[in-house]
Amino acid sequence: MKALNKEADERLLVEAAKRDPALFGELYTRNFHVVYAYIARRAASREEAEDLTSEVFHQALANLKRFEWRGAPFAAWLMRIAANAIADRWRLRARETGDPPDDELSDPGAEDIERRAALFQMVERLSEDQRQVIIARFVEQKSIRDIAQELKRTEGAIKQLQFRALEKLRTSMEGAHG
Repeated sequence: MKALNKEADERLLVEAAKRDPALFGELYTRNFHVVYAYIARRAASREEAEDLTSEVFHQALANLKRFEWRGAPFAAWLMRIAANAIADRWRLRARETGDPPDDELSDPGAEDIERRAALFQMVERLSEDQRQVIIARFVEQKSIRDIAQELKRTEGAIKQLQFRALEKLRTSMEGAHG
């Protein structure tokens, strides 16, 4: 039931942002970590990841009126924009250097993008502490020690929060994908 309410809430927010672009900020806030994490794993540097993330949200805002709700999370649409932006960047780099892009850098399929979007939505449903640890650890790539200092907790507490969050995510993913 909670997932249905979240989906309805997101859909209403998208429709409201189509009418008033000033409301796009909330969509940005809700989806920034999803998009940045996706791009950061594929970008050559942090600066490139930041540039591409900015480009994705700029394109999303510019094309928001074209977005059609098809049952997939809004993040899936953002991930498609991100995948295209990354592919464009790789093609440009390949042209500039004369090297063909790696096969592993190919555009991910819609199923992969939807699975990643679903995972990031599941991260959003974690408790605040668990979500902070997962984002700091896997998006921002901080060490357990750094996270512990930042959250004023012991390293053991951070490890426990991470373990419980990962277990919850694994169970949720298994439930969602059989």
